[in-house]
Amino acid sequence: MSEPSPSATPLLARLLDLLADDAPAEDLGAVTSEARAAGVPAAELAEVERAAATALRIRGALRQHRRRELQLTALFDTAGDLAASRDLDDVLKAIVRRARMLLGTDTAYLTLPDEEAGDTYMRVTDGSVSVLFQRLRLELGEGLGGLVAQTASPYATPDYRTDERFRHTRNINAGVLDEGLVAILGVPLLLGSSRGGTGKVIGVLFAADRAARVFSPDEVALLCSLAAHAAIAIDTARALDDTRAALAELAGANAELAEANAAVRAHSAAMRRAEEAHDRLTDLVLRGGDVKDVAVSVAGLLDSPLTIHDPGGRPMAAVRPDGTGFAVDSMDAGWLAGTAEESRHGARAVHRDGRWICAVLAGQELLASLVLHRPDRLDDSDRRLFERAAVVTGLLLLLRRTVAETENRIRGELISDLLGDPDRDPAGLAERGRRLGIDLDRPHVLLVAEAAARERLGGAAMRYLFGGDIHGVSAEHAGTVVLLIDCDDDGTSAAGAARAAAAQLGHLVQAPVTVAGTGPARGARELAAAYAEAARCLGAMRVLGREGEGACVGELGFLGVVLGNAKDVDGFVAAVLGPLLRYDERRGTHLVRTLRAYFGAGGSLIRAKDELHVHVNTVVQRLDRIQVLLGRDWNEPDRALELQLALRLHLLSGSRGR
Repeated sequence: MSEPSPSATPLLARLLDLLADDAPAEDLGAVTSEARAAGVPAAELAEVERAAATALRIRGALRQHRRRELQLTALFDTAGDLAASRDLDDVLKAIVRRARMLLGTDTAYLTLPDEEAGDTYMRVTDGSVSVLFQRLRLELGEGLGGLVAQTASPYATPDYRTDERFRHTRNINAGVLDEGLVAILGVPLLLGSSRGGTGKVIGVLFAADRAARVFSPDEVALLCSLAAHAAIAIDTARALDDTRAALAELAGANAELAEANAAVRAHSAAMRRAEEAHDRLTDLVLRGGDVKDVAVSVAGLLDSPLTIHDPGGRPMAAVRPDGTGFAVDSMDAGWLAGTAEESRHGARAVHRDGRWICAVLAGQELLASLVLHRPDRLDDSDRRLFERAAVVTGLLLLLRRTVAETENRIRGELISDLLGDPDRDPAGLAERGRRLGIDLDRPHVLLVAEAAARERLGGAAMRYLFGGDIHGVSAEHAGTVVLLIDCDDDGTSAAGAARAAAAQLGHLVQAPVTVAGTGPARGARELAAAYAEAARCLGAMRVLGREGEGACVGELGFLGVVLGNAKDVDGFVAAVLGPLLRYDERRGTHLVRTLRAYFGAGGSLIRAKDELHVHVNTVVQRLDRIQVLLGRDWNEPDRALELQLALRLHLLSGSRGR
């Protein structure tokens, strides 16, 4: 008797063990070689190879997720370090050291303005080896840092030496060359000024590499969040210095000293309260709280109702000071966006119409708006507490979005596999979907989107799904972005979903986005066919000059009949020839037959009247009636093409026009 063939089951179990132990990628890949060497049958060997490939993808996604968590944990640790430190030198060194660690760059540094000299200087560096670079000074507007300070906006370059956006000087180029820096990211340290003013740049925080590198939006957002902490810490340190100076000046006057001491104690108590509140909010985030938990804490601390709204004005949380929730309508998106923009530019909370509003930011991106329903003024300590709550809320939303993006990336691999080869294993695809929370057997609307700003479209699609009430998944496929959106059997219209997505994605990308929709469809094969139809529709929209719009094949006229899977010929004929068909049926006339003869005669009235066996005046009168029913453009090239196609389809369907 021959020995039984080796089984793949132990090898699949081993893959799971290696994945659970976070084994190196080489160990996972070695399982396939081991199966091949053991003589596992071809069918089972293919299954082992697919399982190994899936395990490698999952390992990569998990490692990326853990790396993001480590970065955010380090950011929260930084907040604790800054809150505990009172020495400005220690604060600045901690900021720069943590910036270098968070972004994994070769060096990090921070520049501060020199009010007397009228320029900026290198205050703290970490990882720098060049004395010339460490002593570098910049005029306003010079280099990348000068542009950041001048515009109060972050800037990044993959290669500073060849980037013409910045004003290069011999002094700066010499320092950068001596340090060997290539890729540089700089973000402003913003501090709010007096009421009605704008945010003041009090410094610039940099991270730089000695090799070419493209900084991702998440890295820019992380450094901006750290810069927000840095600005608060510097402001606090300066406030303490001002307090000490005030105490020294008042030391000689007994009566005034008692009053000053009381004011200082009240100021110190308010600062301690703000710092304790900041630590409480940071600890809440680290313990896994959500947006509502932050709202409850802030409403209680400030003794006022608080609501949190997304960029579109929709409420995310609404609580009273006692922690109970209440119903609130969506805010006017235009008013809220304008007020949040004022808060963003001023780097502080603003008071409008009996409410305090503070923008929740990740870099320059608006994540949400905190709205404190309080008509009276906030003192400085409560205002700072409110502004710190916005910073912590931004960290929380950034963390939630990072997790959602990681999950969407794993689900997107399923969509790519489904669209690439739906017939390979429909049951396996459905099972993978169920494990990832996607029921492929439910009806879905499928959207295919494209934009000239292709590099920003994928991230915008994830934010579109994450930021609203839309349940779905996105994936980049064949140069486009595909969105799979849950819908009821009689629910979401493909055309409506396409138009809504085109508008929202265009807003997020800040460029026209074209979206083609189809569905509902369910199951691997139907969804793959729906994608093919949507891709054809997208190509037709491009040819028709409908960039920046959303549509489905049913809205493309005769092109929809040609491109669509449903081939609704009767619907197309009724839409194009309906007025003539109904007129002939009611009055016993021959308008459809006359129009067919006219086109068949190449537009010749003489040949058409011979075909119809009527007088030429009769043909003219019938064409006048056709113009009344169809409009003056009935004989224009595009409209005539539709009419001729509809006449041919009507004839082929077995119906005979009169």
